[in-house]
Amino acid sequence: MSRYAVSEVVRSGYALALTRLSFPGARLVRRPVFVRGRRHMIFGGGLTTGYWCRFDLGGGTQPGTTLRIGRDCRMGDGVHIVASERVEIGDNCLMASHIFISDTSHGTYQGSDQSRPDSDPNLRPRHVRPVSIGHNVWVGENVCILPGGSLGDGCIVNANAVVTKSFPAACIVAGIPARVTKRWNAEAGEWQTE
Repeated sequence: MSRYAVSEVVRSGYALALTRLSFPGARLVRRPVFVRGRRHMIFGGGLTTGYWCRFDLGGGTQPGTTLRIGRDCRMGDGVHIVASERVEIGDNCLMASHIFISDTSHGTYQGSDQSRPDSDPNLRPRHVRPVSIGHNVWVGENVCILPGGSLGDGCIVNANAVVTKSFPAACIVAGIPARVTKRWNAEAGEWQTE
């Protein structure tokens, strides 16, 4: 049985009261939490966050919602999400701590009209590509999911991976950049190495 110190019970009670006021429908949003552009965020019931989570929302060319979080999602401490135009997270996702998810990059570094290294990175035009995370996804500690990254339903992302492209449902990804290491074989009822 897990037991919390009295100070943790008090902190959680305080966070629960503030959650009911500022994030109706969420289970628990621990403080401190930093949200820029709250009007650009929609979440399903049961959202739980750890301490020091940060959401930087809006500011892209698309008005309206830029971050959609499904039902019963749980985030650890220090999760940072940048959603200038579109980041979508499905239902029942579990995220460890210190995860960075962003649909935005300062500059373009492939194709035509690339950003120059002698320009101020803060003044480079923002390059935005949507990020999508399916239902029942488990994202490990220290993962980065960068613009254009997507994870199908049931994916698992190993700790410290960097997701830069799309992955299908029911696979385990790892590495920098991330690649598929295992896939779920429904017939065999097991994860099989690639």
